[in-house]
Amino acid sequence: MEHLINNEVKNIQISGIRQFFNMVANYPDAIQLTIGQPDFPTPDHIKEAGKKAIDNNRTNYTKNAGLDELCIAASQFLEKKYQLAYDPKTEVITTIGASQGIDITLRTILEEGAEVILPGPVYPAYEPIIKMCGATPVYIDTRGTNFKLTAAQIEAAITDKTRCVFLPYPSNPTGCILTEEELADIAGVLREREIFVVSDEIYSELVYGQEHQSIASFPGMKEKTIIINGLSKSHSMTGWRIGFVFAPANISKHILKVHQYNVSCASSVSQHAALEALTVGIDDALSMRSEYEKRRAYVYDRLLSMGIEVVKPEGAFYLFPSIAKFGMTSNEFATKLLEEGRVACVPGTAFSDYGEGYLRLSYAYSIEILEEGCDRIEKFINELELG
Repeated sequence: MEHLINNEVKNIQISGIRQFFNMVANYPDAIQLTIGQPDFPTPDHIKEAGKKAIDNNRTNYTKNAGLDELCIAASQFLEKKYQLAYDPKTEVITTIGASQGIDITLRTILEEGAEVILPGPVYPAYEPIIKMCGATPVYIDTRGTNFKLTAAQIEAAITDKTRCVFLPYPSNPTGCILTEEELADIAGVLREREIFVVSDEIYSELVYGQEHQSIASFPGMKEKTIIINGLSKSHSMTGWRIGFVFAPANISKHILKVHQYNVSCASSVSQHAALEALTVGIDDALSMRSEYEKRRAYVYDRLLSMGIEVVKPEGAFYLFPSIAKFGMTSNEFATKLLEEGRVACVPGTAFSDYGEGYLRLSYAYSIEILEEGCDRIEKFINELELG
């Protein structure tokens, strides 16, 4: 019966991140630097709120868009943190993680034959959803612009089929962000065009030395921008699966229909925990961000001392060093590093063909693990260079 399976689904490959993560099981002594998951536990007060919700039998369906009080808290969070105003009654949808938010958004705005502009390299989960919608991903090579999608690149890629532009910043896998000036230039290109912007801002609370800014904050852009966010990275709540879609009411009402028939609602228990996170824990990310910043500095400096070229990340918790000088493909280098150096990093090609020649290294691990991992990488490189 397999021949009757949807061809778009049959052609989808398992994420390159997960493929490599699964390989590590064969090397129990390897240092794992692959997965972008905070190594901090969910804050205790959030866990207690979840327990309390269970004890108080808060285990029923909620409204499709989520608990009223949670939508209010999410709206207030965005306004306080990023000066963005969204009506909690009509412009906020609580989702099962940011991933489901991306899925229902794309299934709402895309049709057969539509084109979606993406920066390459980029998080690998966008392309399969785009293709399952019958649309076409249009990658822009950002390796020559420090991994930043520019206004000029977007303008050159726009066709009469362009339905959407993705702005996934801070970026997974590169950690780069867009400055106010860069965002203003992009807004200038898109403001008068009938093109959606999907802004994946899941790492918005993990920006170093400056404040996160959203494309939706620029004049004329909120009306066409759909913001994806969530609590997985900011509050170390990956397994709680709570995300949010923020969009103008005339767009949000259609996304909500897809969400309703997709999952009905997010977990009620997780929603109560999320309410605690966005109110009492509104600044929980600050202490984690401070620790990530120290880890970033350590790994960045170590890579430079090894003679490895790498762009300093300004957000998220990844570095994307170049390994092109070693004359191997990303997959060859990553496999050899795992087998001989006992360090697991993700091949750059997991993030599109434009990731060739790079590795993604996550520093969402303790400094002790990062120190050992860097020591092993340095030893491995020294042995490579010695021949």
